[in-house]
Amino acid sequence: GCRDKMEKKLLGAAGTDNMDHSGEDDEGPTLWSAILSEVSTRSSSKLPSGKNILVFGEDGSGKTTLMAKLQGVEYNKKGRGLEYLYLNVHDEDRDDLTRCNVWILDGDLYHKGLLKFAVSGDSLEDSLAVFVVDMSRPWAIMESLEKWTSVLREHVDKLKMPPEKMKELEQTMVKAFQEYVEPEEAVPPSPQRRGPPAGTEDEGVLLPLGENVLTHNLGIPVLVVCTKCDAVTVLEKELDYKEEHFDFIQSHVRRFCLQYGAALIYTSVKEEKNLDLLYKYIVHKLFDFQFTTAALVVEKDAVFIPSGWDNEKKIAILHENFTTVRPDDLFKDFITTPPVRKLVHDKEINAEDEQVFLMKQQSLLAKQPATPTRGTESPARTTSGSPRPTGRPVPTNVASVSPMTTVKKPDPNMKGAAANEGVLANFFNSLLSKKTGAPGSPGSAGTGVPGSTKKTGQKPALTDVQAELDRMTHKSDSIVTANDTPESEHDAGAH
Repeated sequence: GCRDKMEKKLLGAAGTDNMDHSGEDDEGPTLWSAILSEVSTRSSSKLPSGKNILVFGEDGSGKTTLMAKLQGVEYNKKGRGLEYLYLNVHDEDRDDLTRCNVWILDGDLYHKGLLKFAVSGDSLEDSLAVFVVDMSRPWAIMESLEKWTSVLREHVDKLKMPPEKMKELEQTMVKAFQEYVEPEEAVPPSPQRRGPPAGTEDEGVLLPLGENVLTHNLGIPVLVVCTKCDAVTVLEKELDYKEEHFDFIQSHVRRFCLQYGAALIYTSVKEEKNLDLLYKYIVHKLFDFQFTTAALVVEKDAVFIPSGWDNEKKIAILHENFTTVRPDDLFKDFITTPPVRKLVHDKEINAEDEQVFLMKQQSLLAKQPATPTRGTESPARTTSGSPRPTGRPVPTNVASVSPMTTVKKPDPNMKGAAANEGVLANFFNSLLSKKTGAPGSPGSAGTGVPGSTKKTGQKPALTDVQAELDRMTHKSDSIVTANDTPESEHDAGAH
């Protein structure tokens, strides 16, 4: 449509010029100048296509969700290998629209070879790298950053860029870091896109702020995005994280960002936090759109550090509040991995069929009566606590189990006198229960003692008592036998 309009203008201008030469000569050059100016402006303002965003991060860190949110769609699917999305980039001032490619690499290192489809030697200079880490798992942040930056560095090395071209890209990153200036509060009325800020030619001396600045220059802009920052409150409640923990995390991440000249943004898709800021910063770095947001370091869950703003002295401000940790302590020593109670990748257990389970229980119940009942009662009647055979034990076998081995059981470990008193009590109870006479003496069992019960009077009973006392005096060392024999004979007498 634009071309048609220009053609009509050209034809109209030519017709006017040919039809009338009297007083229209000065209008021709003016019209031509306007047309040429319009064409020149439109061609220079056209947004470039073919820009690429390379996204790296662990599975579950929110890479796809984040980029789909920037795209303006709800994307709940989990991709594999190398995902592709795109962002619509609109220049409102010049009514220009283009698409920015988004390549999301799988969290499995097995798929890192797919990067060759996302970025080549020719498209590297039109790319921006985004490394996504997850605040809900802060203990894995530094390990993840080291892992994925090494993957990209390895890929860039494989591209075998001409040394002079790679040097040019690296110098571009150095210059961009040097030329960072604080954005003005008042937005200038200039177009949305702008060139390098004026008056920053002498800022180059600020680059060597420390030996850690841009030591790993990838030749492309780098952005570290910390997702799920709404998890800060969960970490405070469940894992007792303090301000010191979050300052320590931020300190390590910011020092890492200095090595790559990277920016840092904390985001939360759940709370819609810093998403618009992230989009504006990306199009600023890739399409040179004007960006007016200054660094944000006050809120621990909404940090924003633009590339070129940070340095070691600003990071040291965080260290002033450290009490239980030192700035140079290992990250994993202070931000420790919690106990593995929430990792729920357990094997699925299939329940046994209900009928099979019930049949097994029935078979177990059927076997229960087969156990000897006398064997279950005998341990309670045995002083040593061990089951007694169905037959009467040989005294030596019983005596071999020392009473001292069961000191905690008071009844079997009574001393001889106490045991004898118990026997006497049982014996006299049996005499009182049968007034016709005393049962046979234990010592003379089976020797005609029951015949004595036919006699009347107390004399036979007293004789039996004397015999019992004599017998117990001679066998006071065998407590088990003394306890066992009268008890059984008492039972026999009771029956």
